[in-house]
Amino acid sequence: MGQYQFSKELKKETRWKRAELEPWVSTLVYTLIAAYFRLYRIGWSKSVVWDEAHFARFGSYYMNHTFYHDVHPPLGKMLIALSEWIAGFHDPEFAFKSGSKYPEEVDFVTMRVFNALFSIAVIPPAYWTARWLSYKPLTVHLITLMVALESSFITLGKFVLLDSILLFFTATTFMSLAKIMQLKRRNLEFSKEWYTWMVISGISIGCVCSVKWVGLFVTVLYGLFVIQDLAEKLFDKGISWRKYSKHWLVRIATLVFIPFVIYAVCFKIHFSILYKTGKGDSSASSLFQAQLEGTKISSSPRDVVFGSEVTIRSKGLSTKLLHSHTKKYPSGSLQKQVTTYGFFDANNNWIFKFARRDGRTLNNSTDHIPVRDGDAVRLVHKATGANLHSHEIPAHVSYQHYEVSCYGDDKIRDLKDDWIVEIVSQAFPKNQSYANEDRAVIHPLSTTFKLKHAVLGCYLASTGLQYPTWGARQGEVVCKFSGNPFDTSTHWNVENHKNNKLTIDEYYVPPASNFFEDFIRVNFAMAASNNALVPDSDKYDKLASKWWQWPTLYLGMRMSGFTDDKLRYFLIGNVFNTWGSSLAVVSFAFLTLYYIIRLQRQTLDCDYVTFWNYTTKGLYPFLGWLLHFLPFCLMGRVTYVHHYPPALFFALFVLGYMIELTVGSSRNATKHTGYAISFGLLLFTFWYFREFHQGMSGSKDSYKHLKLLPTWNF
Repeated sequence: MGQYQFSKELKKETRWKRAELEPWVSTLVYTLIAAYFRLYRIGWSKSVVWDEAHFARFGSYYMNHTFYHDVHPPLGKMLIALSEWIAGFHDPEFAFKSGSKYPEEVDFVTMRVFNALFSIAVIPPAYWTARWLSYKPLTVHLITLMVALESSFITLGKFVLLDSILLFFTATTFMSLAKIMQLKRRNLEFSKEWYTWMVISGISIGCVCSVKWVGLFVTVLYGLFVIQDLAEKLFDKGISWRKYSKHWLVRIATLVFIPFVIYAVCFKIHFSILYKTGKGDSSASSLFQAQLEGTKISSSPRDVVFGSEVTIRSKGLSTKLLHSHTKKYPSGSLQKQVTTYGFFDANNNWIFKFARRDGRTLNNSTDHIPVRDGDAVRLVHKATGANLHSHEIPAHVSYQHYEVSCYGDDKIRDLKDDWIVEIVSQAFPKNQSYANEDRAVIHPLSTTFKLKHAVLGCYLASTGLQYPTWGARQGEVVCKFSGNPFDTSTHWNVENHKNNKLTIDEYYVPPASNFFEDFIRVNFAMAASNNALVPDSDKYDKLASKWWQWPTLYLGMRMSGFTDDKLRYFLIGNVFNTWGSSLAVVSFAFLTLYYIIRLQRQTLDCDYVTFWNYTTKGLYPFLGWLLHFLPFCLMGRVTYVHHYPPALFFALFVLGYMIELTVGSSRNATKHTGYAISFGLLLFTFWYFREFHQGMSGSKDSYKHLKLLPTWNF
C-alpha cells in the first residue's frame, strides 16, 4: 500500500514538473525554429537590400556624429547604430546606396544578425501572450508557430530595417497587456507582480513609440483596455474612492509618465550623439544649428540694418526658411509664390529696405540704420527683386487667411509691400558682454520678431501645411490675424546675416537652444515630412501598394533588383496566415454583429467567463488588427507591403481564436482533425513558398510555379 502511494505521488510530481517545464521548452523550441529560418543564409546577399539604404545609412550618421532628419523617432536607428558599432563599422565613405555591394571590410552579416535577433525575440512574447490570454494549448502552439513561420516576418528579419524592432516592441506591449488582463482576472492588482508588469508595460510603450509612430496604435489598444477597466471600477461599489484614485495614479505614472520619459530621453541621446552639422540641419531651429560643430550658420554683424541681406527662419512648429522663386500661383493673384523651404538655397535670401511710406532710399547716410521694433520695412527677395506682399486674396491651402506673394520691384510702388516689425523676445548668451545689446534692435539668431502687414493688420505666418505639386510641396506662408502672443506660427528670426559695410563679430557665441523646444519642433518636422510622403500621380512607384492588396495578397513587393543575375527576395505574407487571418477578422466582425443583435433582442445568454474569453481572446486582438490596419486605409501617404506585418501579428491571434471557437470544443476526433489541417496548411504553404524569404537566384523561369496569382510580380 505504501509503495503504491509513493508511486502515485511520484507520478503526480512528474506531471507537475512536466507542466512547469512545458511552456519553457515550447518557447525554446519555437524560438529555435524562428532563429533557424531568420538566420539561414542571412549573408547570402552581399548587396544593400531595399531600405537598408536608408536605415543602415542613418545608423552610420551616429557613427560619424552627423545630424540628420527622418520621419521616424530615433530609438530603432540608434539600435541599428549599435549593431554597426558591434560590427566595427567605420567607413564614412560608404553611402549604403541601394543595390551596391558591401565592401569587404564592412561586416554587414553581424549587422543583419543583430536585427534578426529582434525578429527572433518576437516568438516568446507571442507564445506567452497566447497563454496568458487563456487560449487552449493547441491554439497557443498554432499561434506561436504561425508567428515563427510567417514569411513576411522572416524576410524583414533578415535585413537592417526598423520593422523587426517595431514588431518586437509591439509584441512586448501586447504581452504586457495580456499579463495585466490575467492578473486582473486573478484579483492580483496592486501585488508586486502587478506593479512590475505595469512598469514593463510603460517601458514597452515608450520603446515602441520611440521606434516608429505606428507604435501609437498598440498604445491606443492598451488605452482602450485601461478605459474599460477604469469604467468598470468606477461603478464597482466595492472599490473605495481612495483605491480608485490609486488606480488612476499608478496608470498615469506607468503608462503616461514612463513612456514620455523614454521617448524624450531617446531624443536627448539622439541630439547628444549627433553634434556635427549634417543633412538634417534645416529641420532644426537656428539656435540648435548654431551649436553644431561645423555649422553652416556663419558669424555675422550683430545688428541687422537696412540694406542687410538675411535668411529668415520660422519659429513655428515647422521650422523652415522664408523662400520665394519665379514660379507663380496658378490662381488668386497669379504673382510669385512665397513658401517656406527646408534646404539652404539662394532663393532664401532677403534684403531689408525702407518701407514705401518712408520715402528714404539706401545710401551712405542710411546704410547703418538698425532695424528696430516698430519700424516699417520692406523685404525684397534678392534673386527676383520682388517685394514680400500681401492682399485681400484667400490663401491657397488655408483659405481663412490671406495669400502672401512676391510682387513688383523698386519702381512699382505699392503700400501693401510694407510690414511693421514687432520684437517678441531677445535671447542672451552666457557671455555677459552681450547683456547690454539693444533690445529694440533685430539681432541674428537671438531676436524673435513678428511682421505685421502695414495695411491689412495681419501677420506673416507659416501654417505648417504644404502647397500641392504646383508649389513643389513647399510650406505654405500666409498673412493671418492673430492676437495670441504665443502663436509661434507668426514668430521669425534672422538666421544668416550679411552686410559688407558692417564688422563681423567673431566672438559671439549664441545661447544654447532649449531641449524641449527642439524636441517639439523636430517632432513636428517629422510629422510634416511624413505628410509629404504622398503618391505622385505623375510617377509610377512599382514598389507601392494599396491597403486592400495586403490582406488579399494581391501584391507582394520586390526587395531587390529582379534580373536573373541578382539574388532576389519577395516580400509577401504566408498564404495560410494571411488569407486565413483575413477570413478570420471578417468572420469575427460578423460574429460580433450577431452578438449585438442578440443582445438588443435580449436573447444573448452569456456568462462572465464566455464574455471574458470573447473580449480578451477575440475582441482585443481584432481591435489590435483594426488599429494597425485602418489608418493606412485612410491616410493619404504612399503605402507599402511592409506596413501590414504589425496588423498581421494581431490578425493571427484572431485566426487562432476563430479556429478554437470552431473546433476547440468539439469531440477529440473533430478537434484534432481541425487543428491538424491548420498545422498542415501552415507548414505546407510555408515550405512551398520558402524561396520568397530564403532568396531566389538564377533564372526567373525556375520559380514560375510559385506564382499563385497573376499579379505577383516576382
